Amino acid sequence: MRVHVVSDVHGNAEALAKAGDGADALVVLGDLIDFVDYHDHSGGIMGTVFGPDAMATFAKLRRERQHNELAAFARTLWTSVTDPGAVVEEAIRDQYSRIFAAMTVPTYATPGNVDLPALWPEYAGDNVRILDGEVVEIGGLRFGFVGGALLPPGAVRRRGGVFHAYLRTDEEIAAALAGLTDVDVLCSHVPPDVPELTYDVVSRRSEFGSAALLELIMTQHPRWAVFGHVHQPLAPRMRLSYTECANVGHFQRTQRPYVLRW
Repeated sequence: MRVHVVSDVHGNAEALAKAGDGADALVVLGDLIDFVDYHDHSGGIMGTVFGPDAMATFAKLRRERQHNELAAFARTLWTSVTDPGAVVEEAIRDQYSRIFAAMTVPTYATPGNVDLPALWPEYAGDNVRILDGEVVEIGGLRFGFVGGALLPPGAVRRRGGVFHAYLRTDEEIAAALAGLTDVDVLCSHVPPDVPELTYDVVSRRSEFGSAALLELIMTQHPRWAVFGHVHQPLAPRMRLSYTECANVGHFQRTQRPYVLRW
């Protein structure tokens, strides 16, 4: 059995269309939308709407962690658009139509933080199964899925705005994981809460990893744990007890799926 795994597609439908070549199944671990492209400032939804110069400023503020200035700059950009919500939704729907059409092999998918899970059923074809807090058998192994990313501790979910990331508390992720029993392959968007797996060497900061994922790994000992979210991890792979943990992204840039064989 051969399964290809990808994460952090970020709009790269062309590469995704080839990701299942030679595989019995494809696993997609979210972040399908290209909202802000930090490699190509003219790309992504915001780059298309506001242009590369504005996105270069946006990226600089984010890189320097000037959070208040970044929020103010983003508000200034979006207030210049007549109906920003409609612009963003149209762009997301356009991306989803192309990305889901690229999933031509049997596909099992869970959303990332840069996704709108509520829209997925409109675009997923009969060959795409959407999973979040569920287990499915693939080739005799039990694959457990949990989507989304971590809401920062103490943060409050925003109301309003043009886009709401799919963020969950660790308690909410733990509740989703409660239904995953006897899993052989643990599939998530975020990594477990291990410093080597959560630290991004380019942005020079740690993303939030899930303590609940780490607990499941250390108690159930799945054969594999696969995830994405951290684009340039300090350790793309490491072993935790009996489990091989692997960051399968950043697919938008690498265009290479991670291969599971058994």
